[in-house]
Amino acid sequence: MPQLLPFYFVNQLSFSFLSLLAVIYIMSKYILPLFTLQQVIRMYITKLNNK
Repeated sequence: MPQLLPFYFVNQLSFSFLSLLAVIYIMSKYILPLFTLQQVIRMYITKLNNK
């Protein structure tokens, strides 16, 4: 049915946009701060080791 073809693309576009927003939110809220904390801890351990 050619009438439904635009709705398919709108549905696909909206789903990909929402999934991209969800991935960005999860990465910025939960995963990336852990990497920052890990780097801070590594620098602190290195500075303690050098003394």
